[in-house]
Amino acid sequence: MPNKRRSRVADGDVSPCPAVGGGTNSHELSIPVACDLDIIAARQKGRELAQKMGFAPSDVTMIATAISELARNIILYAQRGEIGLREILQSGTPGIVIVARDEGPGIPDVRRALEDGYSTSRSLGLGLPGVRRLMDWFDIVSEVDRGTVVTVKKWRR
Repeated sequence: MPNKRRSRVADGDVSPCPAVGGGTNSHELSIPVACDLDIIAARQKGRELAQKMGFAPSDVTMIATAISELARNIILYAQRGEIGLREILQSGTPGIVIVARDEGPGIPDVRRALEDGYSTSRSLGLGLPGVRRLMDWFDIVSEVDRGTVVTVKKWRR
């Protein structure tokens, strides 16, 4: 019987969570991801939004890199999904939220997937751990046979 465990990791903590799902926010720009060209499009949209919001060039690069990694994971593991982008404001500080959603196979061991060097695709295993380091806030929800949602935030300094 397949593992139906749902798991959530938010800034390092693992606990049970609700099922993966939910649509996009009406203020969210949604970019479908199903091929390499979509990775480029999502990266560019994220770069444009971050520049419009006044992020420093180094932060714009980090945001674009995180989007590339998340979109590549969608293609590699789920074949299709979406990247959502939106502006947020928290305590007067502007930020960007990036949400990578798919309905792929899910991640059986989220904690292990966040370890540097761990990979099921013979890559360097730096994708999710790298995204976590690049961004200010990281959350992942995954359910085997249901999909994965990774939400990250970057605050403008």
